[in-house]
Amino acid sequence: MRKVITILFLTLATSLSYAQDAPESTPLQISGSGDLYYKYDFAKTQNIKTSFGTDQNSVSLGMLDIALKKTIKKVSFVGEVSFGPRGQYQSIPNGDGIDANSFHIQNLYATFAATDKLSFTAGYMGTFVGYEVISPLGNFSYSTSYLFTNGPFQNAGVKANYKISDKFGAMFGLFNDAWNSYKADPIKGLNAVGGQLSYVSGGTSAYFNVMDGSVSGTILDLTATFQLAEKFKLGLNAADFSNKGDVGYTGFALYPSYTISDAFALGMRAEYFKYKEGSGDTDVTAFTLSGNYKISGLTIIPEFRIDTNSDDVMFVNSDMNPTSSASQVLLAVVYGF
Repeated sequence: MRKVITILFLTLATSLSYAQDAPESTPLQISGSGDLYYKYDFAKTQNIKTSFGTDQNSVSLGMLDIALKKTIKKVSFVGEVSFGPRGQYQSIPNGDGIDANSFHIQNLYATFAATDKLSFTAGYMGTFVGYEVISPLGNFSYSTSYLFTNGPFQNAGVKANYKISDKFGAMFGLFNDAWNSYKADPIKGLNAVGGQLSYVSGGTSAYFNVMDGSVSGTILDLTATFQLAEKFKLGLNAADFSNKGDVGYTGFALYPSYTISDAFALGMRAEYFKYKEGSGDTDVTAFTLSGNYKISGLTIIPEFRIDTNSDDVMFVNSDMNPTSSASQVLLAVVYGF
């Protein structure tokens, strides 16, 4: 561990002269989003146990998200904070364990560009694992996948990014012992290691992600996007997570979408997700059909979703009896700025 930190320090120190010749600062960038939704589950209860959009038969808040970014020469800073259920008590971590409605810091980190190809980032960062993200601006569907809900949301630590070529990149990092925690166990500290190999060329991008720690467990994750035609895009996410006691999951999801016009696109998420023996040893298949209708910065998202489970242990019907499936309709509005 000390050797790794020493190498990082020496690389930063020897790169200071490069940073002195960099361009001056950029203006402060402010961006963000606001969203709300209406959801109706046909069993008249909060039936589908994935993140966000859970309120039944209610016009409900998502979150107000505000992000700040500033670059001065080769140093950049990002801070992002959110308010509302999606970014507060429905995200982790939250508050002091007593106040379930405290604000949530989504990102708080700084990056130093040592060279044109090598950069270092330290702080609390949205995870590099997975296809979907917390902000609804980054997803086609408003409801989220089981892969997203059960994976990491954030990782705190330090990482190095290296641009191997115009198409390939690599990342290596040391992270806090547990997911979604900006405070590590003082005994274990930076107990998890993570890495990423990336490929980006034209309309194709692919990221293979790995993270391993004695507390956080081991996750292998592949995300990819293919622009197969001018109007047709296909996304892919596959992951396997395991921890002590055969706890974990495995699953994959496909994300086809078709642009019908400049204002409207139609997309689907088809997901298969299986909990391992220590987590319940059951599986679920979920299909979500979503539309995106855009008016300037506003996106209207109508959505229909149906999830099925052969063991009748995940869902209930309107009489609160176990059943094999759950279905819901949802209408969300998301404004980005």
